[in-house]
Amino acid sequence: MLCVDVFTFQAIDGPVIGKVVASGNNKFVKGDLVLGVFTWAEYCFVKETTIMRKLEPSEFPLSYHLGVLGLGGMTAYVGFFELCKPKRGEKVFVSAACGSIGSLVGQYAKLFGCYVVGCVGSQNKVAFLKDKLVFDDAFNYKEETDQSSTLRRYFPEGIDIYFDNVGGKMLEAVIDNMNTFGRVAVCGATSEYIDIRKRASLDLVNVIYKRIIIQGFLTPDLMIHHFQNFMIKTSNYLRTGELQVTEDISLGIESVPSAFVGLFNGNNIGKKIVRLVEEEE
Repeated sequence: MLCVDVFTFQAIDGPVIGKVVASGNNKFVKGDLVLGVFTWAEYCFVKETTIMRKLEPSEFPLSYHLGVLGLGGMTAYVGFFELCKPKRGEKVFVSAACGSIGSLVGQYAKLFGCYVVGCVGSQNKVAFLKDKLVFDDAFNYKEETDQSSTLRRYFPEGIDIYFDNVGGKMLEAVIDNMNTFGRVAVCGATSEYIDIRKRASLDLVNVIYKRIIIQGFLTPDLMIHHFQNFMIKTSNYLRTGELQVTEDISLGIESVPSAFVGLFNGNNIGKKIVRLVEEEE
């Protein structure tokens, strides 16, 4: 007898901008551009109960609605301003700082008047943060053997705010260097997604005596209360050129697997987007 494991495969859903080709919903007509969480495919059937909104013509490229004006931008905005409650002059550390969210968090923090250091995985990304996004400083964690000592070097007066995108050992090192009443917004844990042996083990005594607030969050929980302010402020920053947008675009449905895996390998700088067809924006 031959025994085999049976796997059920299904397409991945994610944020998508699509064009309506046919509609039985009177809210949408053929040709409308819509933003929602749809199947990653060239064509998909969307139920009437699916949450989506029509995109009207605007001064910004369509792709911005997947990044800086979309869920990623909203995540950076509410995570930093609403959870971390920054004060001008505070010391801010951002991990995965060249990613779609980390790069925006660092810029929001700089625009607000904070001292900002980013952590990335290559010297090219270090240069990008310092030269293009004007972070105060940045370092390549792969070239450091002791993350706690590294953070002491970049933050001799301690860290007030940590925007965590990686979890793992870096979070442990940050807690060692956190100031009293420090705040940690836990947005992601990329180091733990692919290796469960890298789970963070926190010094809870430090957390208690320093009165550190560590909070995970999901953006939809905060979206309804802060979306309008986010759109107004971020749009203004884009108009004045104070906020830099970086997109890493692949072409064609066949590039989806490598684009997705690349997110966990740190291959991208900025927002990773797969463009299925050329579209006038």
